[in-house]
Amino acid sequence: MLYQAYQFQEDLFAPMRDWARRLEMFSSSFWSGDLSRYFEAAMEMISRFQLTHERPDFAITSVTIGNRDVPITLETALDLPFGKLLHFSADVDTRRPRVLVIAPLSGHFSTLLRGTVQTLLRDHDIYITDWANARDVPLFAGRFGMDDYVDYIIRFLEEIGPGGHILAVCQPCVQALVAVAVMSEARHPATPRTMTLMAGPVDPRESPTKVNELAVSKSLAWFENSLISCVPLRFAGGGRRVYPGVVQLSAFMSMNMERHQTAHHKLFEHLAKGETAEAGKIKTFYNEYFAVLDLTEEFYLETIDRVFQKAELAMGEYTHRGRKVDPGLIRNTALLTVEGGRDDICALGQTSAAHDLCRSLRPHLKRHHLQANVGHYGVFNGRRWEKEIYPVVRNMILAME
Repeated sequence: MLYQAYQFQEDLFAPMRDWARRLEMFSSSFWSGDLSRYFEAAMEMISRFQLTHERPDFAITSVTIGNRDVPITLETALDLPFGKLLHFSADVDTRRPRVLVIAPLSGHFSTLLRGTVQTLLRDHDIYITDWANARDVPLFAGRFGMDDYVDYIIRFLEEIGPGGHILAVCQPCVQALVAVAVMSEARHPATPRTMTLMAGPVDPRESPTKVNELAVSKSLAWFENSLISCVPLRFAGGGRRVYPGVVQLSAFMSMNMERHQTAHHKLFEHLAKGETAEAGKIKTFYNEYFAVLDLTEEFYLETIDRVFQKAELAMGEYTHRGRKVDPGLIRNTALLTVEGGRDDICALGQTSAAHDLCRSLRPHLKRHHLQANVGHYGVFNGRRWEKEIYPVVRNMILAME
């Protein structure tokens, strides 16, 4: 009943939001001056009290390459039931390194990496995984678990072609490492030249965070019985059992609730004072943050079980389609790991554990970068990412071209 309860509340509040929008438009008819601005601000805050379940626009129309602005066109390179491969096509004649950005499947859309992509586009030909909202995938499309996720990465790399590179952010670091190990063992021609793993739980036993502790504090049956729900029949994926994105969002927000409350208090003040630029920055962030997607039951539960509770990859027990996965078979794909010193979601040591697993890589094909002054999101977004972390990523890719 979890999903049905959420949907009932959403339907209940929809008329209130609609009336708030209408009243905001006509507030000047009732009040003037400061009172009018405060009323409009209050109505806008009420109208914004909602989640969305559709991917926002990437809104990347151009990027500065060299000394000129180059138009960017977003294309669908491959369309599969549980995810698309998107290509940011730049109008340039020169060949640029092809990079597959593997976005996390953890409750938000791939547009959460908008800033990451925008920076990478300066020097690279960028593709990104655009995972589908499970509530929009019909039951006849089948299941989507950990093995399917790895298969999708391999299929996307095949579509990009030989000589590509991958950059995985957060949760998919495990699947990215598995995919490269599987491809390396098979001597697959599309095996990437470099693999950048950023703030991901390769070995969640290292410096456990609240996220890690929660994952191991309950039984798998508890997660299944408490957090899995059926999609209402009104949606395309009606009847599919999912981990609702709203639950994941609630968990994320509870870790920093005071910060979110402060941000919305500031938003109200900016709106009331007519400070549109300052208000716009906060609204842009939360428009993205409040866009959620649902995960399939099998993918969520397998992640809890295999990645966090059993740490199969770190323990050397991970299997893909019934075959043991050995990262030690990776010999030609250079490895870069990136961690944030203040990361409270994926702490120090969890990502760099990949270096011990990739034991056959020669020293010059391994590099670790610790950004001491950033939290989780600062690893792949913001000023530190752009000015200090990105140059390391760019140099690693350039060295293997």
